[in-house]
Amino acid sequence: MSEFDLGAMMRQAQMLREQMETMQKSLDKEIVEGTAGGGMVKAKATGTQQILSIELTPAALQEEREMLQDLIVAAVNNALERSKALTQQKVGSLLPPGLMGPGGIPGL
Repeated sequence: MSEFDLGAMMRQAQMLREQMETMQKSLDKEIVEGTAGGGMVKAKATGTQQILSIELTPAALQEEREMLQDLIVAAVNNALERSKALTQQKVGSLLPPGLMGPGGIPGL
């Protein structure tokens, strides 16, 4: 019967924590873009779900106010979805196969 090596497990946990911290810093520098209205509205976000900018084409400014608001919300939501997918991809690469369930990472 093999003994449980608590020290080895703690070292692995420490390494994983350091990798997660490094990944978090790199995600803050990664930028994703979400669009809506065929590119009339673009939203840029970091991998840590911070909105950096919103760009509107001249055509977008010709839309009615409510339509423009809807396009902005859609572009921001699209950027945040892409940011979350990027985060799940990066975290998934750190974890052993099968450790991240089919639903991905809760809360992301």
